[in-house]
Amino acid sequence: MTSDRYSVLFEPVTIGPVIAPNRFYAAPHATGHGWNQPHGANALRAMKAEGGWGTVAVQMTEIAPDTDMASHPMERIWDDSDIPRHAAQVEAIKKHGSLSAIEIAHGGMRARNFTTGTSVIGPSALPILRPEVPVQARAMTAADIKSFRESHKAAARRAKAAGYDIIYVYAAHDLSILNNFLSLRTNQRSDDYGGSFENRLRLIREVLEDTLEVAAGEQAVAIRFSVAEPGKIGGLRHDGEGRDVVEALAELPDLWDVNISGWSNDSATARFSEEGFQQPYTEFVKTVTSKPVVGVGRYTSPDKMVSLINKGHLDLIGAARPSIADPFLPQKIKEDRIEDIRECIGCNICVSMDAYGVPVRCTQNPTISEEWRQGWHPESPAITKQLQSHLIIGAGPAGLECAATLTRAGHKVTIADTAKEAGGRVTREARLPGLASFIRVRDYRVYQLSQKANAHLYLDSEMSLGDIETFDAENIILATGAHWRSDGVGSSQLEPQLISHPNVLTPDDIMEGVLDKLATSTVTVYDDDHFYMASCIAEAAAVAGHSVTYLTPLPSIATWTDFTLDQQRIIDRLASLGVTMLPNVSLCSDGTFKQSLSGEILDIDSSSLVVVGARKPNDDMFDALNVARAGCVYRAGDCLTPGIIQAAVLSGHTLAQHLLNRKPPPAKREQILLQTI
Repeated sequence: MTSDRYSVLFEPVTIGPVIAPNRFYAAPHATGHGWNQPHGANALRAMKAEGGWGTVAVQMTEIAPDTDMASHPMERIWDDSDIPRHAAQVEAIKKHGSLSAIEIAHGGMRARNFTTGTSVIGPSALPILRPEVPVQARAMTAADIKSFRESHKAAARRAKAAGYDIIYVYAAHDLSILNNFLSLRTNQRSDDYGGSFENRLRLIREVLEDTLEVAAGEQAVAIRFSVAEPGKIGGLRHDGEGRDVVEALAELPDLWDVNISGWSNDSATARFSEEGFQQPYTEFVKTVTSKPVVGVGRYTSPDKMVSLINKGHLDLIGAARPSIADPFLPQKIKEDRIEDIRECIGCNICVSMDAYGVPVRCTQNPTISEEWRQGWHPESPAITKQLQSHLIIGAGPAGLECAATLTRAGHKVTIADTAKEAGGRVTREARLPGLASFIRVRDYRVYQLSQKANAHLYLDSEMSLGDIETFDAENIILATGAHWRSDGVGSSQLEPQLISHPNVLTPDDIMEGVLDKLATSTVTVYDDDHFYMASCIAEAAAVAGHSVTYLTPLPSIATWTDFTLDQQRIIDRLASLGVTMLPNVSLCSDGTFKQSLSGEILDIDSSSLVVVGARKPNDDMFDALNVARAGCVYRAGDCLTPGIIQAAVLSGHTLAQHLLNRKPPPAKREQILLQTI
């Protein structure tokens, strides 16, 4: 039964000719499956529909061969042969009563066209909007513009034939040819499509009108538009041309889907943004249009959602990342099970997968992308054939996830940890600057276990090898984590080094509070891990008043955070704190540093050196236990293979699924069937 407190979230919303059953809107986002892995994509989106999202939208869908996004596996609706695949997707979504939406789009100056070999097109003859890619766009002629409009209309007709309820006109994220025409930066034309605001807006208006013509009052037409481009020189402003666009087209579409651009702004990590961070930019939209408005902002709080509706800021609560972390978020709110929500932590591991063109992953939801491939369900683990008892040593992310999954299936689980708090690494890392949301990984799972009579969690409890060997459990699982190395081994240096620096520290030392005990001093942070850890330590040291130098052997700062979209923010934050950042610098065995490009030995005076490199598994007991209890001893998480938190959670879940079904069927694979043409 829905609490009166949240009942407004379950009101139907009229969107042109269709009606959304509630206000929960699973916004378009890349899944990494693309056009050639339809089963995985369909199952992922169907799971959201099953979980109560009233509208489920499909990601950016290429309308024609001249908008090939290359390594980013998008959907395609190039010709009629694509319709059956989309019809199957529509059926999977609508089976659960949700509306289905498709974001048809042309990438314009973001496309590469490597596989099709055609020219990239845009309003002007300029390099494409990926500076690392040596491709230029051809300026579109009047005939090209006409051809593009026809392609868009044809794609809309196919979307209609496939049965979608909502058809998008995409003008967001600097990923659309419509953005390219609107922007003064990329539109340097002097004809009817360039120069004045009205001319630059012309193509968006025409495409909207074209799509409405195709829909003919049978499908709703949405526009996805970025009202602001914070931080971009000459970018759109929500109190400038961004607002002007909404005012000029206010009543034309059936739905406004609004956000900010580029992608790093729209999907900012929790380290640099709060829930609802887009609201100051987008809340004006409802004041200038009578049409329903959907917006995003990493919303996970039902009370915040209700407030947005009651204040008239939004009509529909949009979500990409929160719908990945918990596909059943709406159902849990409806059933007043708020504590059961698996809240997004804003880490952007989901986003990072896009850089590799692979199916999405999530730190909080290890079942994402495995709905079809392995038959995993985020709320219902595999049906177990025989109930067993398990002893898990370690209450970190892997141990807690393994325990939560096993107990949900009815197994008896005992968890022991020497620490006074559960959570392992997530508890320690959550104390670092900007990482407070990580604690949700712990809190969700500890709460789930607290509700189970078959789960027993013992903290501040050290078990000896003998205790574990004789414990009455059918399976023993080591989830004891890993520790950071201090010998210089890292991504670029695989051999241990005898570092002569007088005070070598590791991230473990920092997280145990060493910084608080140091007198104000000079701290050097050496990053051969290349994710968030070193930059967080550098930030913490600078805030504590130390003079900090950040060094890394790679050519860029915190390199892998480019994939999680916060690299530039990290650089800006460290610069604002006065941290000296030196890339292309390697650590030598004598504790000195060498500039890799010049070979120069750098004179860097520091009282403390924090080495952020590789980690060693804490698996000392594994071999002995495997002898004493052969066949029933397992490792999970960092104890098995040190990695990111998402990998630890996935490892714990995978082991639990294995223990629930000792002989699972092989994971399914998408197969391309050959046919005579």
